[in-house]
Amino acid sequence: MPNAHDFAIEKIAPVISPVLDDMGLELVDIEYLSEHGKWILRIYIDKAGGVTVGDCARISREVSDLIDVEEIFQHEYVLEVSSPGLNRRLKREKDFLKALGKKIKVKMVAPINGRRNFIGYLHSLHDGSLYIDLGEDQIRLSLRDVQKANLIFEFND
Repeated sequence: MPNAHDFAIEKIAPVISPVLDDMGLELVDIEYLSEHGKWILRIYIDKAGGVTVGDCARISREVSDLIDVEEIFQHEYVLEVSSPGLNRRLKREKDFLKALGKKIKVKMVAPINGRRNFIGYLHSLHDGSLYIDLGEDQIRLSLRDVQKANLIFEFND
């Protein structure tokens, strides 16, 4: 039986993706979890040039109506729509491709050379592996063994 998060992605993504596409927005991620006794559905959206508060409000109204019409949930939930932020999570291969040349933080499922956490510049991605420049060294990390990865926003001087 799938967990709540997998259920949400499986049921909600196909319903809202076409609407987001029509509005020129990309579905980046969905989180569905219980916090403080309430179910929270978080939808992260993005577009070229960034997401505005107006975009989030508009999508919130559209998505809320769609979810209600489709009767996806049989209980109350709180809907949150936002951009993925500056330190956005990297999950899909296309997320990593967009991050080429940028600083990222990667946490691995199991230690590699005694370490699970790596911070460096994403040099390349091919054959299912990330190649990260760690200053003097470069490391190859299997994409399938990544537990979590985030972009690290760097302010320009």
